[in-house]
Amino acid sequence: MHAARSVGRLAATLALAGLGLGASACATTERANDRVNPEVPLWFNHRSGALHTTIHRELTFDGRLVGEAYERGRAEVDPLGGRVFIGSSDHGLYALRASDGSSIWRFETLSVVQCEPLYDADADVVYFGSHDGAFYAVRALDGKLLWRFNTSAEVARRPVLVGDTLYVANGADQLYALDKTTGKSKWYVHRTSALGMEVAGYAGPAYDRGKVFMAYSDGHVIAYDAKDGNEKWTPVDLSADAEHAAGGEAPRYLDVDTTPVLDDGPHGSGVARVVYVGSYGGGVVALDAETGTRVWGNDKVVGVTDLVLWREPAHMPSDFGPDHGGPMIPERKILLASSAGTGLWALDPATGRMLWRNKLPEGGITAPVPIAGALLVGTTRYGLFLLSPLNGRVIDGLDTGTGFAYTPGAYGNRAYALSNSGVLVGVTVEPPVDRTPLGTRTARNEGSPF
Repeated sequence: MHAARSVGRLAATLALAGLGLGASACATTERANDRVNPEVPLWFNHRSGALHTTIHRELTFDGRLVGEAYERGRAEVDPLGGRVFIGSSDHGLYALRASDGSSIWRFETLSVVQCEPLYDADADVVYFGSHDGAFYAVRALDGKLLWRFNTSAEVARRPVLVGDTLYVANGADQLYALDKTTGKSKWYVHRTSALGMEVAGYAGPAYDRGKVFMAYSDGHVIAYDAKDGNEKWTPVDLSADAEHAAGGEAPRYLDVDTTPVLDDGPHGSGVARVVYVGSYGGGVVALDAETGTRVWGNDKVVGVTDLVLWREPAHMPSDFGPDHGGPMIPERKILLASSAGTGLWALDPATGRMLWRNKLPEGGITAPVPIAGALLVGTTRYGLFLLSPLNGRVIDGLDTGTGFAYTPGAYGNRAYALSNSGVLVGVTVEPPVDRTPLGTRTARNEGSPF
């Protein structure tokens, strides 16, 4: 099911219901106008659905730089402090109250902030980057600057914090290890950028068992020793995959722009850990995290900009209680790949085989975010969508009039995203209410929210 078609059908249904209400009330009272053109229209809050809007406020300054109408990044949620940290194209990082989206403080930088911040609860510090080339540490309490490190290129990917070390990548294929307290560099590596055309965006770092994994615009994937930055295995060149996917022609794009994702190796493969990466022109591959050897590849999944590993823990079926002795459903894992060109893919992490694909009619898609057992994704032209991770079908949708290039930030059943028009939207995800009359419920649907 196309996302646009789903929202269109939902909006049309609710609009017809609204017109019916307006026509009947208009004959009796002047207040009918409140129903015909309500301040909060019916399509905005799906009270009988799963997505519910809790926050809607303009955040980005009107005087932001004129240019591409996109907000990119991702919100960071501090659940204990009840705060949300969110960057904006108006050059600011905001600290907002998670309950209502009201402002606590704003920190100004010299350029747009499209980096997913990292909140360190132990130190109560927020780390983030800006397109001004700097990486910042600010006090979460009041936004006071603690230190600033100049990387000389845009910083738009989420940093990684391990112990007292921050791993930070920028848009010039540079990777830094910084002391989290002082901001001083511990080590640094750099690869020469690819010659030719590159896709906007780049990969961020990933950490696993003493190694830092990075992917670069020249198509290489490398594992480094987290202590000193020495290479742990020979760089893996995925440009050959891109050439193969292009039918033997020289690939137009070599980039590997997805932040590496780590996972346990396939059962019985003899591989302890794997790292998943996506070559823009060559597809998605799984590499042995210890040696860099290829485990599997799928060259059909092209144009990928984000990878996410979705997990469902082992659990008892809903039809059986814990004392009924029903068979346990084993853990399930799905590797999700976002592509503006080919849609949202679900792959078997053990083999790379496609499980399902949700095509996009046009525009782009954000990384999918697990929330309340479902997936929340933003689309650049058709709003936010809640999808089933098992088959990719649309559960619910929310269209505020502008799209979302901003990946939602979620905690529990709440999520926050910034629309392309600079509007902060907060949503909660709840199962639809069972409206079956109590006297007609069967044993199967008794107690079920559906």
